[in-house]
Amino acid sequence: MKAIIFDEFGGPDVLHEADVEVPQPGPGQVRVRVKAAGLNALDGKKRAGMLEAVFPTAFPAIPGAEVAGVVDALGEGVSDVQVGDEVLGWADTGSYAEYALATAVAPKPADLSWQVAAALPVASETAERVLDELGVAAGETVLMHGASGAVGTVAVQLATARGARVIATAGASNQDYLTSLGATPTTYGEGLVERVRALAPDGVDAVFDLAGKGALPDSITLRGGTERIVTIADFSAGELGVAFSPGGGDHPVERLTAVAQHAAAGTLTTTVTAYPLAKAADAQQASDAGHVRGKLVLTVD
Repeated sequence: MKAIIFDEFGGPDVLHEADVEVPQPGPGQVRVRVKAAGLNALDGKKRAGMLEAVFPTAFPAIPGAEVAGVVDALGEGVSDVQVGDEVLGWADTGSYAEYALATAVAPKPADLSWQVAAALPVASETAERVLDELGVAAGETVLMHGASGAVGTVAVQLATARGARVIATAGASNQDYLTSLGATPTTYGEGLVERVRALAPDGVDAVFDLAGKGALPDSITLRGGTERIVTIADFSAGELGVAFSPGGGDHPVERLTAVAQHAAAGTLTTTVTAYPLAKAADAQQASDAGHVRGKLVLTVD
């Protein structure tokens, strides 16, 4: 099968297409004929060797943790999924490939596109998990840093659905986008504390940092301490006494099923930019550069 691999750490240029063996499902796994694969900032960090202490890499490595496609083989003990089912979920093997193995998959609604399906697993799990960790409730004000990406797009909508007000930061080009999601937008950078205080004179109840761009000190100032601040991207969190939420272990299929149904019905929206599998290096380069609106996905013919 065709797959995107890397044999060494480095920039996006180390990614290249190769022919590799089709994986065989083990007990509890299904094999998915990939239609679309989600791309995450974590993929680029792993490729660069930045997370080797946490996620050891065996070369050659296939990136990708999100998959949407058609089940074409079942491992021993699988009874709740059938060959031919259209699914989305978390890949056990790299999803930048024609085939991937998965244990945790949800049914894909017929009205949901492959590209949007591949955009949902990581973003929805991360957004819901952190909102739960923060205890976001109706009537509260939440500050989200870097909210125009894949996780932020979902997190803004889930928080507002809880009845919270969201003040969200992004670059100048994404201010209208944040407004369309239901957030009160503002730009990041110098003067952030003053801008947020002008928008929320009574203060913010919680802070969700999705950007990892040095906004934690301002967040502590706005909260008056480190309580109810969570980051998924700033590795200096521990030095500041802020909670870091890496995720990666929980794959809530029931919750993903509900999110997929909302996305198919149009009550949860996301923005997708698609690249063909062969252009994975270009897609990761765009991801590494930041300022991505919504989700990047790879399509597989």
